[in-house]
Amino acid sequence: MIYLDNGATSFPKPKEVCAEVEKCLMEYCANPGRGAHNMSIECDFRIMKCRENISKLFNVKNPLNVIFTSNTTDALNIVINGLIREKDHVISSYLEHNSVLRPLRHKEKQGTEVSLIKGDKDGKLSIEDIEREIKSNTKAIILNHGSNVIGTIQDIEKIGELAKEKEILFIVDGAQTSGKIEIDMEKYNIDFLAVPGHKGLLGPQGTGALCIRNKISFEALKYGGTGSQSSSMEQPEFLPDKFESGTLNTPGIVGLSKGIEFINRVGLEKIKEKEIELTNYLIQALRNLDFVECYGPLDDKEKTSIVSFNLKGMESSEVGRGLNDREIYVRTGYHCCPLVHKLIGTENRGTVRVSIGYFNSKEDLDKLVMSLKDIYKEKI
Repeated sequence: MIYLDNGATSFPKPKEVCAEVEKCLMEYCANPGRGAHNMSIECDFRIMKCRENISKLFNVKNPLNVIFTSNTTDALNIVINGLIREKDHVISSYLEHNSVLRPLRHKEKQGTEVSLIKGDKDGKLSIEDIEREIKSNTKAIILNHGSNVIGTIQDIEKIGELAKEKEILFIVDGAQTSGKIEIDMEKYNIDFLAVPGHKGLLGPQGTGALCIRNKISFEALKYGGTGSQSSSMEQPEFLPDKFESGTLNTPGIVGLSKGIEFINRVGLEKIKEKEIELTNYLIQALRNLDFVECYGPLDDKEKTSIVSFNLKGMESSEVGRGLNDREIYVRTGYHCCPLVHKLIGTENRGTVRVSIGYFNSKEDLDKLVMSLKDIYKEKI
């Protein structure tokens, strides 16, 4: 079995991630913050450790500004629905995942004005295009750091500088770059960073975080028990409790913490270098095949470890089935990003998406390429 769908969920997980999840479930999985007994305190301690690990990775000054969520979508909805109001203006792009586009469409129906920037044929956004869209009521710029369809990396440092200069909030979707590429909230002037635990951070599904740079008051998305101020019917205003109603996913969070510790031990640069090497290796192999159409940037300085392509004359789903029959697992279709396919001309068939992870090898990619040759020969 060859797994090449790490852009959806990373696999396999480091052994210490799996071991800690099992240990938690077997030995100390009580309710964090809801008791004075040893097991509850142990959960609290380990959850705080994960907040600290996340804050160090992304340079969040206060670990209490790390809000645990169930995924990136959850984190983005918290900030978009809590912060954006009627008559506000928001700038985003055609490159966004539905976790941004759908909340923004919902806000549009409530009176929010939304501007979507197309970018060039490779999905690169220009600072000039963003600046031209800024209005007196522009509240936020919301962009992904790396496209989950074509891998395009945006220059969030320059965009962050522009947002700071214009006093506009900068919200970044780090779903495809967290744990793979440096994200520094202070350096890049990121006000809100949404990340998944189950992708590049190598943690379990059902985990994620919203990182908040400075204390900005906005409405909570849900209300309920937090284990704090329990004698009051009012939702606490302090972080992280304001946005963490209900029992946290302790087994997932402690697993996520171990995933980040694995990244720190191996080194973010080493992970990045290996994934870039493998991505370049695959791109070169695909470019040598005249029946393969690749999309997005081919320069490793401008893309993540995602490669999207199609085989001429074939639907992406056909290719996916052929690979699945050979136990090679990729993703096909539209990848929850309807607009980017208009940019690259695949709105009628989607793409085959290979997303490479740290545990992949050149041998995996050689088998993929050989299988693509066989699938195309069978078709013609």
